[in-house]
Amino acid sequence: MSADVVTLARGWLGTPYHHRACTRGAGADCLGLIRGVWVGLYGAEPQALPHYAPAWAEAGGADLLAQALARHLDPQTNAADGQVLLFRLQPRARPKHLGIQTQGGRAFIHACPGAGVVEAPLSTPWARRIAARFAFPNI
Repeated sequence: MSADVVTLARGWLGTPYHHRACTRGAGADCLGLIRGVWVGLYGAEPQALPHYAPAWAEAGGADLLAQALARHLDPQTNAADGQVLLFRLQPRARPKHLGIQTQGGRAFIHACPGAGVVEAPLSTPWARRIAARFAFPNI
């Protein structure tokens, strides 16, 4: 399954960044990339997505993204390609960025403003920001 996830994610490379979007080749944010891979694997999204603002993670007291991921994906402790990586962009901040691990943990695919969907090195600064790992379930 991990090879399928990486192949699907690489199909999104070059997609421009657009907040809340999930259309390969037209626009995606980091969650849109994960949603698109899910649809590629399973055919439909697991639930309707509520509206979210660009700064959604700064409000409230819960790690809403981590909770949502844990409802639909399998939490992991050991690193493997094809896993969804949840990043904490600032120390003590709520985790709010997503990517998919590739190249034996040397890289990851993610969507970011200004660059769109790219495969980037999973450098030490990025690796230190990983708050959780999840695998797509075998369903």
